[in-house]
Amino acid sequence: MKYSVLIIDDEKELAESVAEYFDMMGLTSRCAFSSAEALDFFKENDAALILLDINLGDSSGFSLCKTLRETIEVPILFISARSSDDDMVVALNIGGDDYITKPFSLNVLYAKVKAVLKRYESSGKKTDECLVFGDLKIDTGAGIVYKKGQEVVLTAMEYKLLSYLAVNSNKVIGKEEIFDNVWDDSYVTDGTLNVHIRHLREKLEDDPNDPVFIKTARGRGYQFRAES
Repeated sequence: MKYSVLIIDDEKELAESVAEYFDMMGLTSRCAFSSAEALDFFKENDAALILLDINLGDSSGFSLCKTLRETIEVPILFISARSSDDDMVVALNIGGDDYITKPFSLNVLYAKVKAVLKRYESSGKKTDECLVFGDLKIDTGAGIVYKKGQEVVLTAMEYKLLSYLAVNSNKVIGKEEIFDNVWDDSYVTDGTLNVHIRHLREKLEDDPNDPVFIKTARGRGYQFRAES
């Protein structure tokens, strides 16, 4: 069965209250209270988005995220009471699409989840266009990126960010514009954007420390160089 959201959290009461609220708002939800339950869920079911706590009774959410990313490309939003920048950076580095700190209000969490689902669904719509920049090709019809003819595996948010920058190539895009049009979310931080930019450079640039495609416009934002 396909669900909108899988909530993986060993705080049973919290997870069930989130699921109940989402169901009431029209998002079909299921809960898993451990890594083992989450892995069992995906043997017979699918979810369009995952909410994943870092602290799980039988393992770490970080470890589970790495395991899930071997076969699953849907958005993963970390939820945790741990608010350090180090935890956020680790979460995004291993494949998380966003990081939400506890406590959170259900209506704000719902709004964030709805926005991510909307972006993810729209990024999967088919077109007949390909964007080509030197040895980099963005097949917007298939939603696939190629570097020197080899497919580059991107998360849903990395692809969305890259596509927005590439479509607006040679234009300096301010951070607020990126937040509004890529994340559609005023709660996103500079740290989240910076980590995603770094990931794209590591995957697409020959030398991430001297990027050719994604340039930083100091104090203004980022620019994708079309003439690369």
